Amino acid sequence: DDLGRKTMPRVPRSLLLVPLAGALLATAAHADVVAGWTIEAPVPSGTSGPEYSYGAAEQGANIAGSDLNGVHASPETFWISPPGNGSQYSFGNNRWTIGDYFQVEASTLGYQDISISFDQCRNSNGAVFFDLLMSVDEGASWTTLLSSYEVLQSGGGGSPGTWSASADRNPIYLVEADAGAMAADRESVWFRMQAVSEPGSAVSSISRLDNVFIEGNVVPAPGAMALLGLAGLASRRRRR
Repeated sequence: DDLGRKTMPRVPRSLLLVPLAGALLATAAHADVVAGWTIEAPVPSGTSGPEYSYGAAEQGANIAGSDLNGVHASPETFWISPPGNGSQYSFGNNRWTIGDYFQVEASTLGYQDISISFDQCRNSNGAVFFDLLMSVDEGASWTTLLSSYEVLQSGGGGSPGTWSASADRNPIYLVEADAGAMAADRESVWFRMQAVSEPGSAVSSISRLDNVFIEGNVVPAPGAMALLGLAGLASRRRRR
């Protein structure tokens, strides 16, 4: 029965593992949206007060329990939805002073290599410098991811560009940072954009956010990690 039958050469297991490991690594390198706010709905007209919650993320794998909000010292703060950076709405407010902030919260369970990015701008009277802070213990302690980053003015004299609902997203307003291993696979992580400089005029100072994204890579399953380990061992043996 074996006459004329061709026997395929046996491929060493080590050679099979290496391409598989490469595929796993390529998958891990692709960042997913964990929670993202593109501000699809406006803040109700006339909303005021020292605190306001915009609400849950509009997209991402971990929308449940997520939140975008802000806190100000002034009870007369107005919360608004002016045009976004390439979209109809953004999340904004007035009456800025040192210590006031925007904040987002989301679960990172199942994800590692966490990063955050967002578009932020101000008017001519808005606070110029902010700190980007992170907490993994409900605000009991904060880690500084970016210190005194500059928020650019949108529109008006001296502005490098203008946010517009009718134009493409302008990349010059993008702020981004890696959150480090501390933010990986957590039930909740908080990111805070906090003013650290006085505005030109507190009453007429405005800052706004758009396109806020928390991103990460899926934590590999234990079986996938074992395959990566075997592939690495096989690769070392071939080099000897």
